[in-house]
Amino acid sequence: MDLKLLLTVFSTVFIAELGDKTQLATLLYAAGPTNSKLTVFLGSGLALVLASGIAVLAGSFLAQHVNSKYLSWMAGLGFIGVGIWTILKA
Repeated sequence: MDLKLLLTVFSTVFIAELGDKTQLATLLYAAGPTNSKLTVFLGSGLALVLASGIAVLAGSFLAQHVNSKYLSWMAGLGFIGVGIWTILKA
């Protein structure tokens, strides 16, 4: 296992998830006085695992058909686009 890659992916996804809609939705479910915190944790955790699994499968599929250099450029441009959109909406 590539520890550097593991830490890079973990830190990137962790920072990206902080304060996003997913975390806020989970916070709201957990704030419900009758909602089981364990159930909320397991539900949100399983959803993130499934979403990440789909992303890994999609990335693997794309890597077989698109040059990784172009995928990196597309991802970078996508992040820049989201950043600009976020700034404009603020």
